[in-house]
Amino acid sequence: MFLSFQLLLFPFILLLLLIPFKWLSSKTHKNPPPSPRKFPIIGNLHQLGSNPPRSLQALSQKHGPLMLLHLGNVPVLVVSSAEAAREIFKTHDLIFSSRPQLSIPYKLTYGFKDIGFAPYGEYWRQVRSIAVLHLLSQKQVQSFRQVREQETILLINTIKESCGSVFDLSELVVSLTNNIICRVALGRTYKEFSFKDLLVRFQQLLGGTSVGSYIPWLSWVDWLCGLDRRTNKVAKEFDEFLEGVIEEHVNKNAGVDSGNDRCQDFVDILLDVQKENTIEFPFQRDTIKGIILDVFIGGTDTTSTSIEWALSELVRHPEVMKELQKEITNIAQGRSMITEDDMREMHYLKAVLKETLRLHPPVPLLIPRESTQYVKLLGYDIEKGTQVMVNAWAIARDLSIWEDPEKFKPERFLESSIDYKGLHFEFLPFGAGRRGCPGIQFSVPINELVLANIVYNYDLALPHEGRPEELDMSEISGLTFHKKSPLLVEATPRL
Repeated sequence: MFLSFQLLLFPFILLLLLIPFKWLSSKTHKNPPPSPRKFPIIGNLHQLGSNPPRSLQALSQKHGPLMLLHLGNVPVLVVSSAEAAREIFKTHDLIFSSRPQLSIPYKLTYGFKDIGFAPYGEYWRQVRSIAVLHLLSQKQVQSFRQVREQETILLINTIKESCGSVFDLSELVVSLTNNIICRVALGRTYKEFSFKDLLVRFQQLLGGTSVGSYIPWLSWVDWLCGLDRRTNKVAKEFDEFLEGVIEEHVNKNAGVDSGNDRCQDFVDILLDVQKENTIEFPFQRDTIKGIILDVFIGGTDTTSTSIEWALSELVRHPEVMKELQKEITNIAQGRSMITEDDMREMHYLKAVLKETLRLHPPVPLLIPRESTQYVKLLGYDIEKGTQVMVNAWAIARDLSIWEDPEKFKPERFLESSIDYKGLHFEFLPFGAGRRGCPGIQFSVPINELVLANIVYNYDLALPHEGRPEELDMSEISGLTFHKKSPLLVEATPRL
């Protein structure tokens, strides 16, 4: 009987011996991407530096286009090549379509009730569908054409009043984009509310690093350095503003039937969607706020930043400005303003904007993703729960893809089919795949219209006969790359 017991026990003993061997064997044969050396506790957090896209580019040049960092105890995959980006955005797009649960976006977006930071799932699919079908469709974007043209005319007239003196063109562009987004999304401009400072603080928070998100037991550091307080303050200010906007719309629309005979802004449309209640989740007020917040932040900040960088590059490269003016003048045929109908023929203008987006992508480190399962990527093992940072800024400067990548050369796009719609992974200013920016066709018409009309109507130059190469092109790092110093110029009328 004892012998029988031993025979029965033997397989279990063997199994217990094999399990550690199997575990060690699997660990031994894992092939993670190369990693720089890390410190205890903080990992590689210290290597992000004050300018993460540049810091990560330098690290990737040493360790490779797929690089594994550890921010605290969180594994983060850094992608710095078009080939690797294709794997993330196309081959394994579904696996990498979720978002990490970071504390700052959670507080600022009503617990991920927005589109940009919501984790992948049914809620995200529903709210994105609402935005694409009801807010950002081609028909809807076209319906606001008059708003874009009216605000552009106001900008041109404001510049006219400033001719003969030095003025801040950056400030005027921010005001223009803010007014367009306010009118489209909220129904009117809000001169009584100071958006610029709030937007800057919002973007700085989103682009910053929360220690508690990567080292939970050090969350008190965020409190000690005031990060929690600043985040809560910005969230409260935006919420109070958006709550007032929605209440204003509810009161305005009381007793009014929705229909095609009145011009609706985004808040009106979302309130109608809420009233119809045809979606499969509770469409509450926080969802409306989250969607509007995305439209407002994405539409205002990234658009104004792109226009500012384009104008800065043109001031820095007068020969490019002259070539662009030549194209626009030929198409305008003496008219005082350029319209959106003219854009189809403006190939050099489109090349200038593409080159601007290449050198100055609105979000240089695309919004982080997170893997939802284990996957093999270019021969490396990527574990479930790995965060992914795609360095669009570094990919756009890859010497193996771009000739003279640091130079501003719009001509490189004239004979090229490369576009920014997410099909060319060497050029990702708006991301790609399921989580690519849904607002491309909303922001690009603003960029084209404003840039064409400013350059058509005025010659721009640095103050006091400053040399173009002296223009400060340094940036401030955040979720978006802002120009560190405002674009101060003198304008001379051309017409």
